Amino acid sequence: MLQFFFAVAFSAVPLTLYVPPVRSLNLFVETMETALRHTTLYANRVYPRLRHACLRILASVRRFSRVWDGNNGIMKL
Repeated sequence: MLQFFFAVAFSAVPLTLYVPPVRSLNLFVETMETALRHTTLYANRVYPRLRHACLRILASVRRFSRVWDGNNGIMKL
């Protein structure tokens, strides 16, 4: 049983290399929070403009489709 314990313990030691130390984890979390804060500000500013632009494009397509007669390809006057 003791041999099994040492085998498991020493096989798990290389796995600790993949776990960052706590001080690095705190820096990572702080960096992610900052990036999320900047992204949120950008998204809140860009989203209404993008939505307005898409609505204008769709309105012009709809307006053009009302003028265009799709049955015979002749524009109505």
